[in-house]
Amino acid sequence: MSFSTVLSASVFGLKVEFVNVEADVSNGLPAFHMVGYLSSEVKEAAERVRTAIRNSGLDFPAKKTVINLAPATMKKRGAAFDLPIAVAILVSLGKLSEHQVNSTLIVGELSLDGKVRKVPGILPIVSEAKNAGVCSCIVPRANAPEGALVEGLEVIGVGSLEEAYGHLSKKISIAPEPYPEKEPEDEQEQWDYADVCGQAAVKRAAEVAVAGGHNLLLMGPPGSGKSMTSKRIPSIFPPMTLEESMELTKVYSILGILDDKSPLIRRRPFRSVHHTATKTALVGGGMVPVPGEISLAHQGVLFLDELPEFQKNVLEVLRQPLEDHQVRITRNQGNYLFPANFMLVAAMNPCPCGCYPDMNRCTCTPGQIQHYLGKLSQPFLDRMDICVEAPRVQYEALQKGHKEESSASIRERVCRAREIQNMRYKGTKILTNAMLGTRELEMYCTLGGQEEKLMRQAFARLGLTARTYHKILKVARTIADLDGEEHILERHLKEAVGYRSLDKKYWGR
Repeated sequence: MSFSTVLSASVFGLKVEFVNVEADVSNGLPAFHMVGYLSSEVKEAAERVRTAIRNSGLDFPAKKTVINLAPATMKKRGAAFDLPIAVAILVSLGKLSEHQVNSTLIVGELSLDGKVRKVPGILPIVSEAKNAGVCSCIVPRANAPEGALVEGLEVIGVGSLEEAYGHLSKKISIAPEPYPEKEPEDEQEQWDYADVCGQAAVKRAAEVAVAGGHNLLLMGPPGSGKSMTSKRIPSIFPPMTLEESMELTKVYSILGILDDKSPLIRRRPFRSVHHTATKTALVGGGMVPVPGEISLAHQGVLFLDELPEFQKNVLEVLRQPLEDHQVRITRNQGNYLFPANFMLVAAMNPCPCGCYPDMNRCTCTPGQIQHYLGKLSQPFLDRMDICVEAPRVQYEALQKGHKEESSASIRERVCRAREIQNMRYKGTKILTNAMLGTRELEMYCTLGGQEEKLMRQAFARLGLTARTYHKILKVARTIADLDGEEHILERHLKEAVGYRSLDKKYWGR
């Protein structure tokens, strides 16, 4: 046989496209041609594959070799086509039969000595292969634990081209990678709210924010515990479901940053971004778009410390993902969609020196304070559901006279509130109260006479926008869920309105 086809795949964003690796080895002037809309790294595969075959103890006669990666309308990138190209050549040379590679997807990079190297994006590839009815996948050995996260599909990890050839030709038998056993939960969280002295109001705001998936802004002087509180927020999140873990693990797989031994991500991510981050680093992108920090924070927390120090145009790009819970990046070759259902937590000082409004300590001029606070636009502030002040910690709070509430007890209340939301929104795409749309607010956030009167007063006195009005209703719905109340009561609204008074105090708008 001179012509053969081997199935492979490539990842574009989070989307997987199958690629047919076609090989034709025939008599003629010795040459190695590769076609199919290829990037430079794919074209370089010719020399890698030819040398790897010879160094694996297999004959590669001097013949005319033509490789086509179909479909030709899609640009192929990366080095993951090396192994399927080599296998396709071996089938064309008659060293393997066509039926031995049928219904088998192959990916992997080859080194010159025939070793198979790790490649990114194995999990989404194997997952899509299962959906397409593929029976088995041959992947680099280092990627095998990652691929084995997909149940119901045989994943074979190979360390060399020789092993891949031996397995396909039945000369050796390689056992499929076993499905990883669930690891025991950590006995204790690394970060616990029991370590945070005082700041009961801040911890309450964090509890409400996590219970409803709301964005949180902490404001206060240096040393008041803003960062300390923020780092412990993942400890009060509900445990991740398997579906959430797999979705997040796929994002990390594309970037090739998974743990080789324990690839499945079971902990909520906490991504702390430095204020020098660019727009591309935050939302993703590049010539070949890859996920950014907001996608790496999917199902977890994105933490922005020293918020006003971020460039204004960088913060503004967060507005759309915060509303849509996804990032869409457009390039000439197509659209790339990345998940971005994260909770934004931000911390900031009230002025450059951090002491305002304590005029006995503040050294800033009114112009400096106004310029500092003016770095945050009103539309961005409107997207922060909860704004709370973290006052300076008093000496008495630092004394260990009483034990602070642990993260475990707070998490119990959060899980109960989340369970109420799961039952309420069952059968819809809504996961938390923060995701409610205008139409859903009318269904689930109806107010009684007293509550309606209170909201009318708050709307006029605080000069609320339509967006902040809706945010208050969503937060009040979450507070009611934490109380186990079916209806939003006056006390719930008062607490929710209190979380919107901070921006009026400092920004006066």
